[in-house]
Amino acid sequence: MKNVFFSLITFSLFFSFITLSNNAISQNIQKHVSWKYSIKKISDTEVDLVFKGTAEKDWHYYTLKDELNPFILTFEKSKDFKPIGKITESPAPKKEYDSLMEANRSYYEKVGTFTQRIKLLSNKPFNAKGTIEYQACLLDGMCVMESPDFSFKIEPDPSLVVDQDSVLNDSLQNVAELNSDSSIVQKADSVGVPVDTAVPGMSDSLWVLFFFSFLAGLAAILTPCVFPMIPMTVSFFMHNSDNKRKARFQALVYGLSIILIYTVIGTVVAITLGANFANFLSTHWLPNIFFFLIFVIFAASFFGMFEITLPSWMVNKADSKSEKGGILGSFFMAFTLVLVSFSCTGPIVGAILVKSAGGQLLEPIVGMFGFSLAFALPFATFAFFPSLLNSLPKSGGWLNSVKVVLGFLELALGLKFLSIADQTYHWGILDREVYLALWIIIFALMGFYLLGKLKFAHDSELKHVGVPRLMLSIITFSFVIYMIPGMFGAPLKLLSGYMPPQSSLDFDFSRLIRENAGSGGGTSDETNLCEKPKYADFLHLPHGLEGYFQYEQGLACAKKLNKPIFVDYTGHGCVNCREMEANVWSDPRVLKKLKEDFVIIAMYVDDKTELPENEWITSKYDGKVKSSIGKKNADIQISKYGVNAQPYYVLLDSKGEILVSPKAYDLNVDGFIQFLDNGLAEFKKRSEKK
Repeated sequence: MKNVFFSLITFSLFFSFITLSNNAISQNIQKHVSWKYSIKKISDTEVDLVFKGTAEKDWHYYTLKDELNPFILTFEKSKDFKPIGKITESPAPKKEYDSLMEANRSYYEKVGTFTQRIKLLSNKPFNAKGTIEYQACLLDGMCVMESPDFSFKIEPDPSLVVDQDSVLNDSLQNVAELNSDSSIVQKADSVGVPVDTAVPGMSDSLWVLFFFSFLAGLAAILTPCVFPMIPMTVSFFMHNSDNKRKARFQALVYGLSIILIYTVIGTVVAITLGANFANFLSTHWLPNIFFFLIFVIFAASFFGMFEITLPSWMVNKADSKSEKGGILGSFFMAFTLVLVSFSCTGPIVGAILVKSAGGQLLEPIVGMFGFSLAFALPFATFAFFPSLLNSLPKSGGWLNSVKVVLGFLELALGLKFLSIADQTYHWGILDREVYLALWIIIFALMGFYLLGKLKFAHDSELKHVGVPRLMLSIITFSFVIYMIPGMFGAPLKLLSGYMPPQSSLDFDFSRLIRENAGSGGGTSDETNLCEKPKYADFLHLPHGLEGYFQYEQGLACAKKLNKPIFVDYTGHGCVNCREMEANVWSDPRVLKKLKEDFVIIAMYVDDKTELPENEWITSKYDGKVKSSIGKKNADIQISKYGVNAQPYYVLLDSKGEILVSPKAYDLNVDGFIQFLDNGLAEFKKRSEKK
């Protein structure tokens, strides 16, 4: 049974690392819903706070009853007022079923009004402050989360005498009403206004991050640094207390302390690291090479080459504090565990923080909370039910097997960071076939290790291969066979977001077939090029498409050919961009339209190539000089469209004016074709008017 659990957790960890290594950035620059606030007096002790939201043209925003991203209103804690009743909305919002998201959506296309009644608890002037959160979207599916702050200036009647007993009774009645409604959940540590949804404030992406972080926490338990400590720690609580109640209380404090320590780390990351630092992490060579080396070093440690430990003085200091007993002693025992287990949990926690350090406030906190919750779970569970220790598998060689498998995964996933630096700076050391060759070898060796054909220094003798281990090796070798055709040009759509681009492949057999057939490539007589594109020696388009990599050059060609423009804001390290190209652009219908009907301009926002000084620009957005291809293209996107998210597709006429609403990441091929068709129709309409 332990091997089954080990197999499931190990492979789950592989996919969690794949997800957590995504370095794509999404940053909101401006708000697409404007708000007006007003106050309506109901009585001397009650007022209605009115929030009126007006969406920009072509935008809509979701309301209280939306199943995916409901409207949330959160007040700062205050002794001066108390929300009473539920927030209401008017007029009735539009409702429809979204088959793609499999959810009922509720939204306002133009104006919506939300009203929250509050009870005044003070006769002095005060401000009712807080935040509203909602999702705003374009019709084509591009969405942003917005969370503006609000402040109402309340001036009660100075002669008002507050009846504290009445206030207390009202408060108890409100609590009773909340407890009776299981569908109402309020935010912790704040005065949250209840809405009719089971989970307000948690978007799908946060739930995914929490789930994979939880899996990573379970995987961390099954490491030689942590697993043997479970029975030792539980025995300490059971044998060093006068009674079971005290022991269980200390064990509970111990588990909560583990969660607190890791969550505080996530909070520090959220507060100190902003979006600019995230851009530095995801595109600059220095942090990417650093992360690559860290992954390689940890992989070598997992293989048994050496042991990574923190300074002994640090561990001894925490351990000595834990001997004091009580709450403080339990906390320092948890802190000691965090330090001792660093060599095994460090790379897992690091992967979560790399994913989370994107300028988001909640992601690092949610990620670390999910990890620590799973990590602390066995300690608290076995402390409460010590008899379960008898069923716990004994430490042994299987623990080292888990560690070695994690080492293979560390080695493979570390290449992603080196690949990003290589693509961004055009070093040419890790092209697609080199990357694939390394992955094929790494996972083949992992498969042989699982079969017992490869051994490391600390491995115990494997007398026979169990069924779970055999199944995992079959999955591993199947993955290896899946990757082999990629060496000759197969798109490998499953891995499209994590491989170097197809254009970096030296021998693309599928491209040769297309060129010989005279289709789909860019070698036929028809062309959308007016002159040789700048930067074409190191920037490329997928699937043999032709286009430009400088906005001015593409715009001039579109005017000459009288064709609409397809602008692709993309990046070397953009996982979602590669997925769109592999799963949407590859469709023959999309390729045909892009090749024949548009002038394509690919705007790489993370390319580090320095421009000649006469091409530098001074940003109208932040006033800074933009001297590289990436910075200049990113500034154009922010200045023109108010967003800095990739991929981002814009259709323009030959004057550079928008034809239809831009489109973001969406793997719906038919929707993308409709987007292109709408742009072509609008371009034709404008041309006929001219």
